Formats: sequence, structure tokens, C-alpha cells
Amino acid sequence: MVEIPEHLRKRAEEARAKAEAAKAAQAGATAGSDAPTEAQQQAASKIPPHLLERSKAARAQADGPGAADAGAAAGGGGVAVAAPPAAPDSTPATGPGGHTQRLLTVVKSGSIQDVKSKPQDKVHVWPHLLVVEFVASLFITAFTLIFSIFVNAPLLQLANYNQTPNPSKAPWYFLGLQELLTMFHPMVAGVTIPGIGLLALMLAPYIDRNPSKKPEDRKFAISLMTIHLMFWAVLVIIGSFFRGPGFNFVFPWQAGLFFEL
Repeated sequence: MVEIPEHLRKRAEEARAKAEAAKAAQAGATAGSDAPTEAQQQAASKIPPHLLERSKAARAQADGPGAADAGAAAGGGGVAVAAPPAAPDSTPATGPGGHTQRLLTVVKSGSIQDVKSKPQDKVHVWPHLLVVEFVASLFITAFTLIFSIFVNAPLLQLANYNQTPNPSKAPWYFLGLQELLTMFHPMVAGVTIPGIGLLALMLAPYIDRNPSKKPEDRKFAISLMTIHLMFWAVLVIIGSFFRGPGFNFVFPWQAGLFFEL
């Protein structure tokens, strides 16, 4: 059974009451004369025509087709409104054009279903990342083995413990630390400065949490890594090409190169 909304029911009752009051007033004012026309009734009651027609149709449907015919015969020149036969067990409400209408509640989709607007671009470390890294390590190991078979390493002669080479330089990847030892105390050059650099690199992902992969969006991380690489590269270049006998500063184009692999 279709239920009529409460606000529509009240509106129909108010319109019906106004129509009956206007009809009674017109009947009392024009007693003994001809019945007023439909246009006069609408002007007196000030009810819009479509609401009046809807009220008449609902009243005729509620009273049944027999009551509508009897009213038309008793009124003489009245206008009879034919209504479709009602169902025996229900009285559906009809709107304009005779269409049955129902009010539905609007429910947001987010409250009843999970809508994912952003795709997930994350993958698991195992097996996706570790498998790729393991294959890359195998490739590098095989390349180094094959390269060492066909290319001899540039090794020097056996070391003479009675003669220390001058200058005595560390391997190129440690020349940055050796260069710092010429400027600062060993505690500062070997522990403090490298520790600060490593700590800054470890904290960088927690400070710059931008997930973007575009360089223009990762200015902090790129600036930090650029400063780290340039600082270490400059120290290695100075220790390799600008340090001569006694680890003194020399110009390579004047005193020559004191660097061997």
C-alpha cells in the first residue's frame, strides 16, 4: 500500500476545506439564483486550478464512481470528473497525469559502499623489491668476475717496509676522510662530521614526506643529497690531484700528479 506523505495530506485537506468554505459562502450569497460557474468558484477560493483539479480527482476517487455520478445528477449543470476505479484494498495517491508517485530517501554512496578514488601504487617489499635487488646483485657479481678475468688490476710492487712512499695516500674512496684529517682534530674529522652527514641522510625521508617523484616537488631531499655529494667529491678531488709530497697542497699542472690507482 502506497502511503501519502504527511505534508501532501495536510495540503490537500487545507485546499479541500477552503473549497468547501468558498462553495458554502457562494451558495448562501446567491440563494435562489443560478449556481456559480467554475471560474467564479476558482476566483472566490483563490486556489490554483491544478490543485483544485487534483483535489476533485482525489475526492472522486475516495468516494467511488457511483458518488461522482450521483453528485453530477443532483447538481444539474455541475461538471463530473471521472476517476479510474480504485483498488479494492488500497487507495493510491496520484499526481499530475495520473502517475503514482513515491518519495525516496537520498542516501550518499560513501555511507553504504567503499569507493576508492585513488589507485594504490604501493607494493610489498617481498617478493617484489627483494627479488629485483637479488637479481641486480647477481648481475653485478657476474660482471665483476668476468671483468677481472680479462683485465688485470693495476697493482703496484710488493710493499717495502723500510721505505714509506711519499706522499702516502689512502684509497680514493677514503681520501675525503684523509683530507679532513689535515684540517680538523681526528675526533672531529673521523667521527663528528661523518656522523652528522649520515644522520642528516637518515632523517631526510622523515623530514621530506612528499610522495611525489618529480624533482621540482622534492627540493629539500635533492638539495641535501647534492650538498652531500659535492662536499665529498670536492674533498676526494683535492686529496687525489692537489696533494703532493708530505701531503702538502700543490698544483698538478706545476708539480705533476701524485696519484695512482
